[in-house]
Amino acid sequence: MAGPARTFGKPLPYLKPGRLKGKLIAIEGTDGVGRSTHVALLQQWLEVQGFPVMVTGWTRSNLMSRSIDAAKSGHALNRLTFSLLYATDFADRLENNIVPALRAGFVVLADRYIYTAMARDAVRGADPAWIRNVLGFALIPDLVCYLDIDLVHLSPRVLAAGGMNYWESGMDLRLGEDLFDSFSRYQTAMLHEFEQMSKEFGFTVIDARRDIDSVQADLREAIAPIVTKKKAARSAQA
Repeated sequence: MAGPARTFGKPLPYLKPGRLKGKLIAIEGTDGVGRSTHVALLQQWLEVQGFPVMVTGWTRSNLMSRSIDAAKSGHALNRLTFSLLYATDFADRLENNIVPALRAGFVVLADRYIYTAMARDAVRGADPAWIRNVLGFALIPDLVCYLDIDLVHLSPRVLAAGGMNYWESGMDLRLGEDLFDSFSRYQTAMLHEFEQMSKEFGFTVIDARRDIDSVQADLREAIAPIVTKKKAARSAQA
């Protein structure tokens, strides 16, 4: 990023990021694909090399996290409320976590970014143009790595990790007669949306059907040139 911030659309009127010295890297993929595991490994790898790292993810906003958890636990979210709560969560994290870290020269690893919200909302019937406009204030990442998987490989991982939950299975959409049927249909739709966005936004696609070490190696290979440029720029300014 190391320069004037760019957004997808109209920026937040009260937030003027200015020049940002850090790098914003998003790790995207559907539920259960292993994003959080890989983000933790990437954080360790980058910090060993001397890079300051900040990790952010959905529902980690001090303002909104409890409200979202409460709404989800009661299964009371309608589709519009679902979208707006997550957009508010992201706006709060952008202002209070992401932008300050980028100003300070951190590498910001986003465990999910706005593409997850776009996919979820599209599957729930929202107008794609509307949600893109709502989230237009988001900063454009320096890199988006998409962990690509298919349902055949995804389902056993989710079951091994503790099973399928209400929201990750799209039970609010009543897509199937039971949890597994709903999960299969919902995640198939989510994977389709990610595939379309990968083409639209130019994701770096990583085959996540493989073992952790192979996936992590590909992630590091994609990220290394981005952070190396950051280190070179920092040395030149010193």
